[in-house]
Amino acid sequence: MRPTWGTRLGFVLATAGAAVGLGNVWRFPTVVAHGGGGAFVAVFLIIVAAVGIPALMGELAIGRHAARGPVGAFRRLAPGTRWPWVGGLGVAAAVAILSFYSVIAGWCLGYAFHFLTGRLANVPQPELESTFVRLVASPAASVGWHSVFMGLTALVVFFGIRGGIERASKLLMPAMVLLLAIVAVRVLRLEGAMEGLAWFLSPRWRDITAGAALAALGQVFFSFSLGMGVLITYGSYLQRDSDLPGAAVWVAAADVGIALLAGSVVIPALFAFDLPIEGGPRLLFVVLTGVFGAMPLGRLLGFLFFLLLVIAALTSAIALLEVGVTTLMDEWRWSRPRSVVAAAAFTFLLGVPSALSQGPAGLVTVFGLPFLEAVDFFASNLMLPVGGLLTAVFIGWTWGTGRAQAELATGTRRFRAAGVWGRAMRYLVPVAVGIVLLGGLLAG
Repeated sequence: MRPTWGTRLGFVLATAGAAVGLGNVWRFPTVVAHGGGGAFVAVFLIIVAAVGIPALMGELAIGRHAARGPVGAFRRLAPGTRWPWVGGLGVAAAVAILSFYSVIAGWCLGYAFHFLTGRLANVPQPELESTFVRLVASPAASVGWHSVFMGLTALVVFFGIRGGIERASKLLMPAMVLLLAIVAVRVLRLEGAMEGLAWFLSPRWRDITAGAALAALGQVFFSFSLGMGVLITYGSYLQRDSDLPGAAVWVAAADVGIALLAGSVVIPALFAFDLPIEGGPRLLFVVLTGVFGAMPLGRLLGFLFFLLLVIAALTSAIALLEVGVTTLMDEWRWSRPRSVVAAAAFTFLLGVPSALSQGPAGLVTVFGLPFLEAVDFFASNLMLPVGGLLTAVFIGWTWGTGRAQAELATGTRRFRAAGVWGRAMRYLVPVAVGIVLLGGLLAG
């Protein structure tokens, strides 16, 4: 018998945790700041409602109706076709993303440890760049922290849905929000921080361009974990009487809320120290590390900040690993312990070249990119959008919006937005994901 989530809260927290990750901290504040501030947020929220939530509902509906992981779900809903390959593409994308995501999360774990021990206290800003380079270039440090993070992820998944993932999510998600709120309160007390917050959220409509709208669309797609099998996998553990549309709205609200809260930390901190707004790993490991190091109680705040980053990464990594574990259990009939060990070991080994790509093996490139960046580009710009596009087409045109609407209506009194949702899944979502795919390929 397939296990199920113990409570609706557990499912919402776990699914929101899958969506909330490092990108909410280092990417979202940057794209908002460069895309029009509050005006960008307004566009982002419109896209969340029109594209993100319908797509999220659709993938959850596939999982719950089939009660299988991505490959088995497509096979059950479209037997005798090639649609299961779409599920396989999602599994492959989840494994590829987790392989390098664990490396970056390991760096966060290392920085949390170094803040705790005082190694990053009072380090001058010019030296922080070399400090980061030394960490990522050290094979022992990079692979070591990668292995620790993968071990933590596997440990949670090992204990199953209720005893592992749900229990951990009920602890980790509130802890992350609490830590983020503590850091936000302290940052907003800095001189100049409130000006940064006002700048972050004030609408600048002249900055809303086609590029900014594409950035908002891409942020919604990647933030909601679409196309990587996570939502199908988590949906497969939903009970039949669950209010799926309502839960999907709560998941979206949690993801957006945490992203905005993260922006209320990052942008005001940069304003307070008159630093440029930039995204990517350097924002976390160089710029913000220097900011916290220069603040009163900076050692503690730096530790708390990187601890919440580790938690955010862990909740996402748990979901990504569960995709592979569920697939092995469903398709090969393996036990959970055996599936966890196999999936975690394979993902860890796949991540080793990424961990080494910033150091001695950095000269080895794939299509002109270091291994980590190459895997990131291939998975994020090709595998995920293709999987998301095909999944949307499957829901709207193969499985059919009628069957999907019936699934969404199960467990709720009335699915009032059924007609609007159906039109969105047939037309709007495929076009939107196609634009994300085209934009990602052109950006490469």
